[in-house]
Order: sequence, then C-alpha cells, then structure tokens
Amino acid sequence: MKARFMYGPWTATFMHEGSPRQWPYASNNSPLPLPEHPVLFTKEAVLWLDQFTGAMTENLLEGEALKAYVGSYGTGDGTLDELLEQVGAPPLSERRPILLQGELANPYRLQEMNMGPLPLIPVRLEGICRTWADGLDPRDAYPGIHHVTLARTPGWWETSHVGMASKDQLKRIREWLDNGVRSTWRPVKLGEGTVRFEHNPTLQPPSTLDVEWDGTTERVSLPMPEPTGPPLSLDELLVVVHTRQGCYNHRGRLSRCVHMHQRAFHEGLFRKGSSHRWDDILTLR
Repeated sequence: MKARFMYGPWTATFMHEGSPRQWPYASNNSPLPLPEHPVLFTKEAVLWLDQFTGAMTENLLEGEALKAYVGSYGTGDGTLDELLEQVGAPPLSERRPILLQGELANPYRLQEMNMGPLPLIPVRLEGICRTWADGLDPRDAYPGIHHVTLARTPGWWETSHVGMASKDQLKRIREWLDNGVRSTWRPVKLGEGTVRFEHNPTLQPPSTLDVEWDGTTERVSLPMPEPTGPPLSLDELLVVVHTRQGCYNHRGRLSRCVHMHQRAFHEGLFRKGSSHRWDDILTLR
C-alpha cells in the first residue's frame, strides 16, 4: 500500500493505493483530496496507472483515437483494458468520457455510490473553471454540501478529471447528482473551452491576483503553460452541469473552487449573493 500527499496553496491531491474506503473524504472539505495521477477505481482498490505507452501528440482526439490514447495507460500487470477485463468490467470500447469536475472523482465517494470499476484520468481545463453550484445537497451533513459546476473564464486553466464511464455508470452519475429531483443536473456538450489530457501532476492554476476584472468580465492574461497532452473532442465529452440555480454570483464574479474551498465558501459567501443562470456562464452545444 502506498500513500502520498501534495498540498499546495490552491489544491489538495492525494495518492493512495489500497481500499477506496481509506481515501480521505470529509463533507466540509468536499471534493478534496482528488487523485494526482491516473487511477483505476474499483470497490476493492484504487490502482495507480503508473505506466503510459502512448505517443505525445497535439492532434484532437476523438473516436477510436481517443480510446486508444486512454488505453495506453496501465500498470506493470497490464494495459487498462486488460485490467478492466481482470475485474469483469466493460472494456474501453463500451465507455465514453465524462468530465468529473467535483467529488465524483474522489474514490471514497465512488465506493459510497457503489460505483463499478471506473478509470479516472487527469485533464486540464482551459477557458473554463470549476465553481460552486448555488445549491445544497443535504445527504451528507447539515445543512449540506455544494457540488461543483462549470463557468467560462477566458485564459484560465486548472486540472480536473475525466472518467471513462459505461452506459450504466453515466445513468448512475446523473441520478445521484439529481437526488430524486429530475433535471437539476443536465448532461451537455461544451460549446467553448478546451479539455486536454494532463501529464503534469504539479500544474498550478492562476492565483486570485492573476484574475482580472473589468466590472463585467473576469479573465486571465498570463501565458498558459505548455501542453503536456492532446485535447479531447468536445463532441465526445459528456459534461453534467447544474441547471436549477446555476453557480454562485459574488457581485458579478465567480467563486472558483481552487481559490475557496467548501467550508470557506459556505461560511464566508453562500447566501450573501445571488446566482448566475447556467446558460449565461457557459456556452453549450
């Protein structure tokens, strides 16, 4: 069993090989910590996919090329598809990528949901950011936790995760987020931004001081770090966004998850502002 921590000023990631029940998770710190490396989640273990045999390319990945790239991850015991076969799970050919921007990339949460084997691959978001949904989920603790949704920020970058999910897993993810209230969360395709595979586990996002505000629009003008992986076709990528209240509106500005963690957001900002409508903060297809 191995464990490694990496805590920085804007993020908290953790690497643990063993039972997902031993992965740290607390509702007042959701969704952290998240995997810093690609992993295969199973209910029995979190397997670090510490080998990658794919070629570095800048070509847009879609269809078979996308699944072949993901299939290049593996361990000393086999490729990702071989590992999925060993645990009796559907192969990559029967899966599609879904952006898991919040706690659904946390192995402890996945085992609580009784999720089957699910590959989790780090990606970089460009031009879109993770921000707090303007609502509460009371299942874990009173008064509840805030889930993570998406909003545009030109010039922005940060890391997130893509899950390669089966059809049944896609349905389970949406039903779990909706929590019995249909259409609270909507599966969509992004109409802006870039999502690319990320191979640098130490990548840091811009700081709060790097986000410029002209009274209407927030943006980042810093040069973006050099890519370490290819972009995914947005036609292939499923994204689930909060459509009932959208995201929190702090006097016109966003509250980004990497700058303000769950408890600080809830105690310091929530209910002191309003909400951005989801279709005002993100262009969808």
